[in-house]
Amino acid sequence: MIVSIIHLTQGQADYTFQQMFSEVWIEGRFQDIFLGLRLPRLVVGVLTGGALAVSGVILQTLTNNPLASASTLGINAGAFFFVVFSMIFFPNILGQYPFIVALFGAVFSTFLVLTLAGKTLDPVRVALTGMIVSLLFSSLTGALQLLFENETNGLFLWGSGTLIQLDWNGIQFSLPFIAVGTIAAIMIGKSLDVLSLGDDIARSLGQSIVKMKFFAWGIAVGLAAVTVSVVGPIGFIGLIAPHIVRLLGIRGHRNVIIHSFLWGSVLLISADVLARWIQPAEEFPVGAMTALIGAPWLMYLAYRTAKRQKRGEKSLGGTKRPVPLKWVIPLIAAGICTMFFISFSYSGASAWSPVSEWTSTIVWNFRIPRVITAFVIGVMLAISGVLLQGVLRNPLADASVLGITSMGGAGAMTLLILLPVLSYSWMPIGAIIGSALAIAIIIVISRKNNFQPILVALIGISVSAFGSALIQIMIVKSRLVVAAALVWLSGSTYAKGWEDVSLILILSVILIPIALYFTRPLDALSFGDDLAASHGLVVSKTRIWSLLIGVALSAVAVSIVGTIGFIGLLAPHAARRLVGYRHLPLMLVSGLLGGLLLVTADFISRVALAPKEIPSGLMVALIGTPYLLYLLRKIR
Repeated sequence: MIVSIIHLTQGQADYTFQQMFSEVWIEGRFQDIFLGLRLPRLVVGVLTGGALAVSGVILQTLTNNPLASASTLGINAGAFFFVVFSMIFFPNILGQYPFIVALFGAVFSTFLVLTLAGKTLDPVRVALTGMIVSLLFSSLTGALQLLFENETNGLFLWGSGTLIQLDWNGIQFSLPFIAVGTIAAIMIGKSLDVLSLGDDIARSLGQSIVKMKFFAWGIAVGLAAVTVSVVGPIGFIGLIAPHIVRLLGIRGHRNVIIHSFLWGSVLLISADVLARWIQPAEEFPVGAMTALIGAPWLMYLAYRTAKRQKRGEKSLGGTKRPVPLKWVIPLIAAGICTMFFISFSYSGASAWSPVSEWTSTIVWNFRIPRVITAFVIGVMLAISGVLLQGVLRNPLADASVLGITSMGGAGAMTLLILLPVLSYSWMPIGAIIGSALAIAIIIVISRKNNFQPILVALIGISVSAFGSALIQIMIVKSRLVVAAALVWLSGSTYAKGWEDVSLILILSVILIPIALYFTRPLDALSFGDDLAASHGLVVSKTRIWSLLIGVALSAVAVSIVGTIGFIGLLAPHAARRLVGYRHLPLMLVSGLLGGLLLVTADFISRVALAPKEIPSGLMVALIGTPYLLYLLRKIR
């Protein structure tokens, strides 16, 4: 009640508690604002917060997974993608059947996660698979929003989760679904108690396991889908609320569901109160606020869950019969030269430019520096990936997976917003600070678990969610236009000039030789800490310096082109399959492959739908996310 009263008094029209209670009964402007805007916003927050919490309780029981919720299983992201897709291509269907569209997306993403996670439904693996599926759908949604800006205008705030309501239509639509779903969940509470004892015991007690699970999945996914269709994808409420209830000592699914509904409502309304208190004159996405709270909570739960698990295999993969460098490097160099020639000569929106026209204004001032920037950034990200994977002995280590790019972007934006007098050239400093914070969090949390690959990746994705939420808040606070914000979040080499080329060449000349210097110590580390130390290597010093250089390379890249990810994941894995495990040839080939990959992605993003452009970061993400899922399947 206290939170609700505070919520009702917030808004651009300022009034007190006394005015609220005295003037709400009188027809006029105040009553219109109260009944038409503020009360619907509060009610929809209560309903959707409660629905997400109930969905979380059921999902955690069904998967026997304390990390399960509609957001960590990718259900919200899948539902939102199908809503956006239908808005563009099938607006009539979305207008008539919004719940069916969102439900279809939620069911599809759930099926995808459960199929990819394997039969054992290992808790941390399921959560990680769900978060990666979320990344995939988020990348697809971002691409659609950029390509169809007019059709999806206004979706940026809603896509981040918002409780804004202009009338009671959203409540009239969602109330029957949420009421029926919640009552049904309470009614099956006793059956969920039995199911939580295990399938065998439940079956011996006469429970029909298949029917029960099918019904429960339907309730959980349906509740998540209806919230997405009304307020957009709001994460972490379904993760936090059930844990708070259990920490209070409440037991039995019926009681847990009822109390979780209330706590989910309180959490979501409180997050909205906090968002409006930070910036009273602006609308902050409440989904970003719940991510700021929920991401640290997910890290804590992941740490607790992973402590009980056996340590996973840390093989980085790669060939045992490396191809000689004298064959590999000329071949990749030929590919790079070919892509440079094509990229310099053709942009998709204009005719083919012969070499004699490369000195023209368009080619020399816009196309050539853009391509060179993409190549050097690709090299830096790939080398960063080699360093991170080598130090952490983790095949999933990449600046984007570990949240380094996300936090680097948040650091760069924070510096520019807090200190607007600083020039553009200070962005790398802010990015390095943010990236260093991300890697420090991962090291502190994962160290006692000896950097278990799956745990490190899950912690990193939590850090990434936290950094993305910070970026979304700062975008709203700094009033960036939506298209520019989406391009920044997706990562783009658009409009890079010779000034950018000069900056990244200077920084790469400083950082890359240091990275190459650490290739021999990393070779020694690959045989284990004890053996490396017995040969005179100072293991801790090597790890810290290698991490710092890897983070610095990623941070510089983020400060120039935004949050481009997955290059540091794809390039080293491809290079290992060519030249094996030794770090010097691996770093050289990875760097060249990373540059080639980003130049190719940049070219495709320019010409695929010319004259429109897709951010090259989105193009890489569309390739990288399925590969990350493939790697996850291979790691046991």
